[in-house]
Amino acid sequence: MTNTSSSPEQQPDVVMEIENSADRSSTVQLDDQQVPAASVGAAGIAGVSSPGVVTGRLSDVWRLVTRNGKVTLGTFVALVFVLIALLGPVFLHADPNAFGIDSLAPPSADHWLGTTQTGQDVFTQVIIGARSSVTWGLVTGVLVTLISIVLGLTAGYFGGVIDDIISVIINVFLLLPGFPLAIVLAAFFPWKGSVTVTMVLVITGWAYGARVLRAQTMSLRNRDFVEAARSSGEHTWRIIFFEILPNQISIVAGNLIGAIVYALLAAAGLEFLGLGDPNNVSWGVMLFWAQNNDAILLGAWWWFLPPGLCIAFLSAALSLINFGMDEVANPRLRKEPKVKVAKEKKAVAA
Repeated sequence: MTNTSSSPEQQPDVVMEIENSADRSSTVQLDDQQVPAASVGAAGIAGVSSPGVVTGRLSDVWRLVTRNGKVTLGTFVALVFVLIALLGPVFLHADPNAFGIDSLAPPSADHWLGTTQTGQDVFTQVIIGARSSVTWGLVTGVLVTLISIVLGLTAGYFGGVIDDIISVIINVFLLLPGFPLAIVLAAFFPWKGSVTVTMVLVITGWAYGARVLRAQTMSLRNRDFVEAARSSGEHTWRIIFFEILPNQISIVAGNLIGAIVYALLAAAGLEFLGLGDPNNVSWGVMLFWAQNNDAILLGAWWWFLPPGLCIAFLSAALSLINFGMDEVANPRLRKEPKVKVAKEKKAVAA
Protein backbone atom coordinates (compact mmCIF):
# COMPACT_ATOMS: atom_id res chain seq x y z
CA MET A 1 0.00 0.00 0.00
CA THR A 2 1.47 3.31 -1.06
CA ASN A 3 1.73 5.97 1.66
CA THR A 4 1.20 9.61 0.81
CA SER A 5 3.96 12.08 1.47
CA SER A 6 1.67 15.01 2.32
CA SER A 7 1.73 16.23 5.90
CA PRO A 8 -1.33 17.00 8.03
CA GLU A 9 -0.70 20.73 7.54
CA GLN A 10 -1.16 20.30 3.79
CA GLN A 11 -4.59 18.72 4.09
CA PRO A 12 -6.61 21.98 4.07
CA ASP A 13 -4.82 23.00 0.85
CA VAL A 14 -5.72 19.69 -0.76
CA VAL A 15 -9.36 20.02 0.26
CA MET A 16 -9.48 23.63 -0.93
CA GLU A 17 -7.97 22.65 -4.28
CA ILE A 18 -10.55 19.90 -4.74
CA GLU A 19 -13.40 22.28 -3.86
CA ASN A 20 -12.09 24.94 -6.28
CA SER A 21 -11.79 22.40 -9.09
CA ALA A 22 -15.36 21.28 -8.42
CA ASP A 23 -16.58 24.88 -8.61
CA ARG A 24 -14.78 25.46 -11.90
CA SER A 25 -16.51 22.43 -13.45
CA SER A 26 -20.02 23.12 -12.18
CA THR A 27 -21.43 22.74 -15.70
CA VAL A 28 -20.55 20.38 -18.52
CA GLN A 29 -21.22 20.77 -22.24
CA LEU A 30 -23.07 17.59 -23.29
CA ASP A 31 -24.99 17.14 -26.56
CA ASP A 32 -25.09 20.91 -27.23
CA GLN A 33 -26.55 21.58 -23.79
CA GLN A 34 -25.16 22.93 -20.55
CA VAL A 35 -25.69 20.18 -17.97
CA PRO A 36 -24.84 20.50 -14.25
CA ALA A 37 -21.74 18.47 -13.47
CA ALA A 38 -23.45 16.86 -10.47
CA SER A 39 -25.95 15.23 -12.81
CA VAL A 40 -23.33 13.81 -15.16
CA GLY A 41 -21.92 10.41 -14.24
CA ALA A 42 -18.40 9.08 -14.64
CA ALA A 43 -19.22 7.96 -18.19
CA GLY A 44 -20.59 11.38 -19.18
CA ILE A 45 -24.24 10.34 -19.03
CA ALA A 46 -26.63 13.16 -18.20
CA GLY A 47 -29.07 12.29 -15.49
CA VAL A 48 -26.99 9.42 -14.07
CA SER A 49 -25.28 10.53 -10.89
CA SER A 50 -21.59 9.93 -10.35
CA PRO A 51 -20.61 7.11 -7.95
CA GLY A 52 -19.71 9.53 -5.18
CA VAL A 53 -23.10 11.27 -5.19
CA VAL A 54 -25.98 9.35 -3.66
CA THR A 55 -29.12 10.99 -5.02
CA GLY A 56 -31.67 8.28 -4.41
CA ARG A 57 -33.82 9.64 -7.22
CA LEU A 58 -35.91 7.18 -9.17
CA SER A 59 -35.64 9.47 -12.19
CA ASP A 60 -31.97 8.51 -12.59
CA VAL A 61 -32.88 4.83 -12.76
CA TRP A 62 -35.76 5.55 -15.12
CA ARG A 63 -33.50 7.49 -17.50
CA LEU A 64 -30.96 4.67 -17.47
CA VAL A 65 -33.66 2.13 -18.28
CA THR A 66 -35.34 4.16 -21.03
CA ARG A 67 -32.17 5.58 -22.57
CA ASN A 68 -31.29 2.35 -24.39
CA GLY A 69 -33.70 0.04 -26.23
CA LYS A 70 -31.85 -3.09 -25.15
CA VAL A 71 -32.06 -2.15 -21.48
CA THR A 72 -35.76 -1.31 -21.85
CA LEU A 73 -36.66 -4.59 -23.54
CA GLY A 74 -34.49 -6.68 -21.24
CA THR A 75 -35.85 -5.01 -18.11
CA PHE A 76 -39.45 -5.52 -19.24
CA VAL A 77 -38.97 -9.23 -19.95
CA ALA A 78 -37.01 -9.77 -16.71
CA LEU A 79 -39.71 -8.00 -14.67
CA VAL A 80 -42.37 -10.23 -16.23
CA PHE A 81 -40.52 -13.33 -15.04
CA VAL A 82 -39.96 -11.80 -11.60
CA LEU A 83 -43.67 -11.05 -11.26
CA ILE A 84 -44.50 -14.59 -12.35
CA ALA A 85 -42.10 -15.97 -9.76
CA LEU A 86 -43.52 -13.75 -7.01
CA LEU A 87 -47.24 -13.78 -7.76
CA GLY A 88 -47.72 -17.00 -9.73
CA PRO A 89 -47.71 -19.39 -6.76
CA VAL A 90 -49.98 -16.98 -4.86
CA PHE A 91 -52.80 -17.19 -7.40
CA LEU A 92 -52.12 -20.74 -8.58
CA HIS A 93 -52.91 -23.15 -5.75
CA ALA A 94 -52.74 -26.43 -7.68
CA ASP A 95 -50.19 -29.08 -6.75
CA PRO A 96 -47.57 -29.25 -9.54
CA ASN A 97 -46.72 -32.86 -8.64
CA ALA A 98 -50.33 -34.10 -8.57
CA PHE A 99 -50.92 -37.04 -10.89
CA GLY A 100 -53.83 -37.06 -13.33
CA ILE A 101 -55.58 -39.37 -15.72
CA ASP A 102 -54.77 -37.30 -18.83
CA SER A 103 -51.41 -38.75 -19.84
CA LEU A 104 -49.40 -36.73 -22.40
CA ALA A 105 -52.43 -34.62 -23.29
CA PRO A 106 -51.61 -31.80 -25.72
CA PRO A 107 -52.40 -28.17 -24.87
CA SER A 108 -56.13 -27.58 -24.44
CA ALA A 109 -58.61 -25.46 -22.50
CA ASP A 110 -58.25 -27.75 -19.46
CA HIS A 111 -54.46 -27.93 -19.62
CA TRP A 112 -53.02 -24.80 -21.24
CA LEU A 113 -49.59 -26.34 -21.81
CA GLY A 114 -50.60 -30.00 -21.84
CA THR A 115 -49.66 -32.70 -19.35
CA THR A 116 -46.74 -34.98 -18.63
CA GLN A 117 -46.63 -38.77 -18.91
CA THR A 118 -48.08 -39.08 -15.42
CA GLY A 119 -50.81 -36.48 -16.00
CA GLN A 120 -49.10 -33.56 -14.25
CA ASP A 121 -50.07 -30.13 -15.56
CA VAL A 122 -47.14 -28.51 -17.39
CA PHE A 123 -48.45 -24.95 -17.00
CA THR A 124 -48.63 -25.37 -13.23
CA GLN A 125 -45.08 -26.73 -13.13
CA VAL A 126 -43.75 -23.85 -15.24
CA ILE A 127 -45.35 -21.20 -13.02
CA ILE A 128 -44.40 -22.85 -9.71
CA GLY A 129 -40.93 -23.71 -11.02
CA ALA A 130 -40.29 -20.07 -11.94
CA ARG A 131 -40.00 -19.13 -8.27
CA SER A 132 -37.35 -21.78 -7.59
CA SER A 133 -35.31 -21.11 -10.72
CA VAL A 134 -35.41 -17.30 -10.49
CA THR A 135 -34.82 -17.19 -6.72
CA TRP A 136 -31.87 -19.54 -6.65
CA GLY A 137 -30.41 -17.93 -9.76
CA LEU A 138 -30.55 -14.52 -8.06
CA VAL A 139 -29.12 -15.86 -4.78
CA THR A 140 -26.28 -17.58 -6.60
CA GLY A 141 -25.47 -14.47 -8.62
CA VAL A 142 -25.40 -12.25 -5.52
CA LEU A 143 -23.13 -14.66 -3.61
CA VAL A 144 -20.76 -14.99 -6.56
CA THR A 145 -20.60 -11.20 -6.92
CA LEU A 146 -19.96 -10.63 -3.20
CA ILE A 147 -17.03 -13.05 -3.18
CA SER A 148 -15.64 -11.43 -6.32
CA ILE A 149 -15.90 -7.97 -4.76
CA VAL A 150 -14.20 -8.90 -1.48
CA LEU A 151 -11.33 -10.88 -2.98
CA GLY A 152 -10.83 -8.69 -6.06
CA LEU A 153 -10.73 -5.39 -4.20
CA THR A 154 -8.59 -6.80 -1.38
CA ALA A 155 -5.98 -8.18 -3.77
CA GLY A 156 -5.90 -5.07 -5.94
CA TYR A 157 -5.65 -2.58 -3.07
CA PHE A 158 -3.12 -4.24 -0.75
CA GLY A 159 -0.85 -5.83 -3.35
CA GLY A 160 2.27 -7.64 -2.19
CA VAL A 161 1.94 -11.05 -0.57
CA ILE A 162 -1.84 -10.75 -0.18
CA ASP A 163 -2.21 -10.07 -3.88
CA ASP A 164 0.09 -12.97 -4.76
CA ILE A 165 -1.88 -15.47 -2.68
CA ILE A 166 -5.29 -14.37 -3.94
CA SER A 167 -4.04 -14.16 -7.53
CA VAL A 168 -2.79 -17.76 -7.38
CA ILE A 169 -6.21 -18.92 -6.15
CA ILE A 170 -7.96 -16.89 -8.87
CA ASN A 171 -5.70 -18.30 -11.59
CA VAL A 172 -6.29 -21.87 -10.42
CA PHE A 173 -10.07 -21.48 -10.63
CA LEU A 174 -9.78 -19.70 -13.99
CA LEU A 175 -7.74 -22.57 -15.43
CA LEU A 176 -10.19 -25.22 -14.26
CA PRO A 177 -13.22 -25.67 -16.56
CA GLY A 178 -16.15 -24.31 -14.58
CA PHE A 179 -19.08 -26.47 -15.62
CA PRO A 180 -17.23 -29.84 -15.67
CA LEU A 181 -15.88 -29.01 -12.21
CA ALA A 182 -19.42 -28.20 -11.07
CA ILE A 183 -20.62 -31.57 -12.38
CA VAL A 184 -17.88 -33.40 -10.45
CA LEU A 185 -18.56 -31.49 -7.23
CA ALA A 186 -22.34 -31.92 -7.47
CA ALA A 187 -21.95 -35.65 -8.12
CA PHE A 188 -19.83 -36.17 -5.00
CA PHE A 189 -21.97 -34.12 -2.60
CA PRO A 190 -23.83 -36.46 -0.21
CA TRP A 191 -27.15 -34.61 -0.61
CA LYS A 192 -29.02 -33.21 -3.60
CA GLY A 193 -31.03 -30.04 -3.91
CA SER A 194 -31.01 -26.35 -4.78
CA VAL A 195 -28.65 -25.49 -1.92
CA THR A 196 -26.08 -27.97 -3.21
CA VAL A 197 -26.34 -26.61 -6.74
CA THR A 198 -25.94 -23.05 -5.43
CA MET A 199 -22.85 -23.97 -3.39
CA VAL A 200 -21.25 -25.68 -6.36
CA LEU A 201 -21.90 -22.74 -8.69
CA VAL A 202 -20.60 -20.23 -6.15
CA ILE A 203 -17.38 -22.22 -5.76
CA THR A 204 -16.81 -22.42 -9.50
CA GLY A 205 -18.10 -19.02 -10.69
CA TRP A 206 -16.43 -16.22 -8.71
CA ALA A 207 -12.92 -16.12 -10.21
CA TYR A 208 -13.55 -14.14 -13.41
CA GLY A 209 -15.29 -11.25 -11.65
CA ALA A 210 -12.59 -11.13 -8.98
CA ARG A 211 -9.90 -10.90 -11.67
CA VAL A 212 -11.60 -7.96 -13.39
CA LEU A 213 -12.18 -6.06 -10.13
CA ARG A 214 -8.58 -6.69 -9.02
CA ALA A 215 -7.22 -5.13 -12.21
CA GLN A 216 -9.50 -2.11 -11.93
CA THR A 217 -8.66 -1.61 -8.25
CA MET A 218 -4.95 -1.60 -9.04
CA SER A 219 -5.54 1.29 -11.45
CA LEU A 220 -7.55 3.25 -8.86
CA ARG A 221 -5.61 2.73 -5.64
CA ASN A 222 -3.12 5.55 -6.33
CA ARG A 223 -5.60 8.11 -7.67
CA ASP A 224 -5.81 11.53 -6.07
CA PHE A 225 -9.14 10.92 -4.30
CA VAL A 226 -7.73 7.75 -2.69
CA GLU A 227 -4.59 9.57 -1.60
CA ALA A 228 -6.76 12.34 -0.14
CA ALA A 229 -8.77 9.76 1.82
CA ARG A 230 -5.58 8.20 3.18
CA SER A 231 -4.16 11.55 4.22
CA SER A 232 -7.38 12.42 6.03
CA GLY A 233 -7.03 9.28 8.18
CA GLU A 234 -9.80 7.15 6.65
CA HIS A 235 -9.78 3.47 7.61
CA THR A 236 -8.43 1.08 4.99
CA TRP A 237 -11.67 -0.86 4.57
CA ARG A 238 -13.65 2.35 4.33
CA ILE A 239 -11.38 3.51 1.51
CA ILE A 240 -11.85 0.18 -0.28
CA PHE A 241 -15.63 -0.08 0.01
CA PHE A 242 -16.66 3.61 0.12
CA GLU A 243 -14.08 5.27 -2.14
CA ILE A 244 -12.90 2.67 -4.65
CA LEU A 245 -15.93 0.38 -4.92
CA PRO A 246 -18.43 3.13 -5.95
CA ASN A 247 -16.19 3.90 -8.94
CA GLN A 248 -16.62 0.31 -10.11
CA ILE A 249 -20.40 0.04 -9.84
CA SER A 250 -20.82 -0.46 -13.60
CA ILE A 251 -18.35 -3.37 -13.54
CA VAL A 252 -20.03 -4.87 -10.48
CA ALA A 253 -23.46 -4.58 -12.11
CA GLY A 254 -22.18 -6.28 -15.24
CA ASN A 255 -20.61 -9.06 -13.19
CA LEU A 256 -23.83 -9.52 -11.22
CA ILE A 257 -25.98 -9.89 -14.31
CA GLY A 258 -23.45 -12.22 -15.89
CA ALA A 259 -23.32 -14.32 -12.73
CA ILE A 260 -27.13 -14.62 -12.66
CA VAL A 261 -27.18 -15.76 -16.29
CA TYR A 262 -24.43 -18.27 -15.55
CA ALA A 263 -26.34 -19.52 -12.51
CA LEU A 264 -29.60 -19.96 -14.45
CA LEU A 265 -27.97 -21.90 -17.28
CA ALA A 266 -25.60 -23.96 -15.13
CA ALA A 267 -28.29 -24.84 -12.57
CA ALA A 268 -30.62 -25.98 -15.34
CA GLY A 269 -27.78 -28.02 -16.82
CA LEU A 270 -26.95 -29.72 -13.52
CA GLU A 271 -30.60 -30.50 -12.83
CA PHE A 272 -31.04 -31.77 -16.39
CA LEU A 273 -28.20 -34.22 -15.74
CA GLY A 274 -29.97 -35.50 -12.62
CA LEU A 275 -27.65 -33.79 -10.13
CA GLY A 276 -30.45 -31.80 -8.49
CA ASP A 277 -33.40 -32.84 -6.39
CA PRO A 278 -35.82 -34.74 -8.70
CA ASN A 279 -38.72 -34.00 -6.34
CA ASN A 280 -38.18 -30.25 -6.62
CA VAL A 281 -40.21 -28.25 -9.13
CA SER A 282 -37.98 -26.10 -11.33
CA TRP A 283 -37.33 -25.59 -15.01
CA GLY A 284 -34.22 -27.76 -14.94
CA VAL A 285 -36.00 -30.62 -13.18
CA MET A 286 -38.81 -30.42 -15.76
CA LEU A 287 -36.24 -30.90 -18.52
CA PHE A 288 -34.76 -33.83 -16.59
CA TRP A 289 -38.10 -35.65 -16.38
CA ALA A 290 -38.92 -34.84 -20.01
CA GLN A 291 -35.63 -36.34 -21.16
CA ASN A 292 -35.91 -39.28 -18.77
CA ASN A 293 -39.36 -40.18 -20.15
CA ASP A 294 -38.44 -39.78 -23.85
CA ALA A 295 -40.61 -36.71 -24.44
CA ILE A 296 -38.82 -35.96 -27.72
CA LEU A 297 -39.34 -39.47 -29.09
CA LEU A 298 -42.99 -39.39 -28.04
CA GLY A 299 -43.54 -36.04 -29.71
CA ALA A 300 -44.54 -34.32 -26.46
CA TRP A 301 -43.01 -30.97 -27.38
CA TRP A 302 -45.21 -29.15 -24.85
CA TRP A 303 -43.35 -30.93 -22.03
CA PHE A 304 -39.80 -29.68 -22.67
CA LEU A 305 -40.35 -26.58 -24.83
CA PRO A 306 -41.97 -24.23 -22.22
CA PRO A 307 -39.25 -24.59 -19.53
CA GLY A 308 -36.54 -24.39 -22.18
CA LEU A 309 -38.01 -21.19 -23.63
CA CYS A 310 -38.36 -19.67 -20.15
CA ILE A 311 -34.66 -20.27 -19.47
CA ALA A 312 -33.70 -18.90 -22.89
CA PHE A 313 -35.91 -15.78 -22.70
CA LEU A 314 -34.85 -14.84 -19.17
CA SER A 315 -31.16 -15.35 -19.96
CA ALA A 316 -31.51 -13.33 -23.16
CA ALA A 317 -33.30 -10.52 -21.30
CA LEU A 318 -30.53 -10.28 -18.71
CA SER A 319 -27.91 -10.33 -21.46
CA LEU A 320 -29.71 -7.48 -23.23
CA ILE A 321 -29.60 -5.44 -20.02
CA ASN A 322 -25.87 -6.13 -19.74
CA PHE A 323 -25.18 -5.16 -23.36
CA GLY A 324 -27.33 -2.05 -23.05
CA MET A 325 -25.54 -0.93 -19.88
CA ASP A 326 -22.22 -1.29 -21.69
CA GLU A 327 -23.49 0.93 -24.51
CA VAL A 328 -24.74 3.56 -22.06
CA ALA A 329 -21.53 3.59 -20.03
CA ASN A 330 -19.05 3.31 -22.92
CA PRO A 331 -19.21 6.17 -25.47
CA ARG A 332 -17.46 4.02 -28.10
CA LEU A 333 -20.35 1.55 -28.11
CA ARG A 334 -23.09 4.13 -28.47
CA LYS A 335 -24.95 4.45 -31.75
CA GLU A 336 -25.14 8.01 -32.98
CA PRO A 337 -28.54 9.23 -34.26
CA LYS A 338 -28.79 9.13 -38.04
CA VAL A 339 -29.60 12.84 -38.27
CA LYS A 340 -26.54 13.79 -36.27
CA VAL A 341 -24.31 11.48 -38.31
CA ALA A 342 -25.64 12.98 -41.55
CA LYS A 343 -24.91 16.51 -40.33
CA GLU A 344 -21.35 15.53 -39.39
CA LYS A 345 -20.80 14.02 -42.86
CA LYS A 346 -22.05 17.21 -44.53
CA ALA A 347 -19.77 19.30 -42.31
CA VAL A 348 -16.76 17.17 -43.23
CA ALA A 349 -17.63 17.30 -46.95
CA ALA A 350 -17.93 21.07 -46.79
